[in-house]
Amino acid sequence: MHHLEQELDRNQFTSIALEQLVAKDSWVRVVDLFVDALPMKELGFEHIEHETQGRPPYHPTVLLKLYMYGYRHGIRSASKLYHACMVNVELWWLLKGLKPSERTILYFRKNNSKAFKKAFQHLVLIQKEWGLIDGETIAIDSFKIRAQNSSKNNFNQKKIDLHKDYIEGKINEYLEALETEDSVEKRVIIESKIAHQKKNKIKFNALERELINSGESQISKTDPDARKVILHKNIINVGYNIQAGCDSKYKLFINAQTGSVNDVYALSPMAIEAKELLGLEQMNVLADKGYTTGKEIYTCTKHNITTFSCPKEHSSQKNGLYNMETFGYDAEKDTYTCPAGETLYTNGSIYKKKSHRVKHYKTKKCKGCEVRDFCTENKNGRTIERGIYQEDLEQNEKRVNQNPNYYRERQQITEHQFGTLKRQWGFTYTLMKGKENVLSEVHLCFSVYNLLRMVQLFGIDELKKRLKSLTLFFWSYIATFKTQYDAVFFQLPNSCLILTTLRTAQTS
Repeated sequence: MHHLEQELDRNQFTSIALEQLVAKDSWVRVVDLFVDALPMKELGFEHIEHETQGRPPYHPTVLLKLYMYGYRHGIRSASKLYHACMVNVELWWLLKGLKPSERTILYFRKNNSKAFKKAFQHLVLIQKEWGLIDGETIAIDSFKIRAQNSSKNNFNQKKIDLHKDYIEGKINEYLEALETEDSVEKRVIIESKIAHQKKNKIKFNALERELINSGESQISKTDPDARKVILHKNIINVGYNIQAGCDSKYKLFINAQTGSVNDVYALSPMAIEAKELLGLEQMNVLADKGYTTGKEIYTCTKHNITTFSCPKEHSSQKNGLYNMETFGYDAEKDTYTCPAGETLYTNGSIYKKKSHRVKHYKTKKCKGCEVRDFCTENKNGRTIERGIYQEDLEQNEKRVNQNPNYYRERQQITEHQFGTLKRQWGFTYTLMKGKENVLSEVHLCFSVYNLLRMVQLFGIDELKKRLKSLTLFFWSYIATFKTQYDAVFFQLPNSCLILTTLRTAQTS
């Protein structure tokens, strides 16, 4: 049996249009239509307008299309994107033969971090306008990615102390060797080693001062914003903790932030940002145990956001003594009743304890109490600490316990997206430095994911039709009512962008 024979001679000249080489349902066609529908100038992309003299820059739509194509296929570095421009037929079609240099590709992502965020918000609002996002329930969760900063270039006080102790030990070792060494050549070598260790000592003294002045528990030298985080299964690396908000209707991303190394203070900033972006009066938020703090829940409640955050057990439940549940609280009298039937009172003062504030409740009856050994080991008697946001925590716990199935939806809303980003697209590390620049990559990934979901929900033909109509309507409106558009647009917050303008145009 013969093998398949070649169909074309490599030296044969062929004539074919690029349009024929790109499938009608190709991802590049969606990207092309979506980016062309974006108001690039209003979103803040650079080089929309430029000098008439000199070499003209690339239009930002060209580079944004390149990045959205690349991130969809796990091609993120500037060098790989440049190579793809040279060999990828779909990119020849998408960029119309343009081939930006590595430097141009690199600096576009670095210099447009705020514009990437606005473009993602613009997409979210389009999806809300088309009924894909309702904002009734938002799930908030986080995932970790590695930073452009090695563990060797991350320092805390303990690590600095270990280095300093090692240096001191080596210096003493060399000094002792110097005292017993008679050879001139060896003494010179030892003295050079001592000088080297003294330089290291100066370096770590400077690092210690920098750490103290920063007020942080750790510092990173390559990427100052990066911190040690637990990636998975107690594996610690220097990276970022990415916060993500997702809508429950079609599991679309809503917003993103890079907070601290854990989720403790992320609930209210994420929830409030999502609520304001979507222009909602009220919404529900689902979150896991890491987000559950009284102050965060209280702040959400103030902003008309109902939380369903997994409750935490009180620390007193596992110490072998009476736990907090055995003490009844009277909200009207602001008192506690202990298992022996005695009343614990507060003096009304609020005490600061670590990151939260509490009120103390005590009783003098502890001294002669028969069950004291089951209640406390403190010689002054049992003291109850009640956080000033304890009521909010209790209300949150009550909501979760009464709606267990609703709370369990949290994992279904967020986990799949993280798996897609990490496993399929390789987004386990960032190529950028600094929180704002890292968010450039996050917003690019989220934009691509949301756009792909639209392909699945609408079908590619329907989505292309909608994007075409959006593009035509926008530019025809701009051409006709440019003055009115500018007046409306520049009075709006960034999150509103063009959608309010479109509604205004349709009604007028």
